[in-house]
Amino acid sequence: MLTDKEREKLRETLEGERQRLLRNAQDGLAFSMNRERNIGRDSIDESMEEELFSTELRLRDREKFLLGKIMSALERVANSTIDECESCGESIGFKRLLARPVTTLCISCKEEAEREEQSQVQQSRGGAVVGLREEGDGEVAGATPED
Repeated sequence: MLTDKEREKLRETLEGERQRLLRNAQDGLAFSMNRERNIGRDSIDESMEEELFSTELRLRDREKFLLGKIMSALERVANSTIDECESCGESIGFKRLLARPVTTLCISCKEEAEREEQSQVQQSRGGAVVGLREEGDGEVAGATPED
């Protein structure tokens, strides 16, 4: 259970990050609105400018996603549920929340989620171990006829 002082520290941290993201969003809007389109420039310059603009848009999209997480965390602070794991209901430590205030999982649940995610990534890559045979086909899993 967090103390009032710890909750206030988290709220201040989240508010500071929210303000930073909102300033960045305003800067990004100004950047996109004030883009100059010079006709007749060479294709390399135009390509570089488009790549920079694309990168800027991707960054703003990620920041928008983070802003949503921050707003949700601020709501959980107001409801005094910021330190409750959404998976198991156990308490999330203050140090973890201070390091990652938007977290919704205790360290145990987060580690388990990462193990499951890693397992899914390996499976989607055809993570079958070479040398194991698929049942009934007599072939080595993942092997090609040239192997």
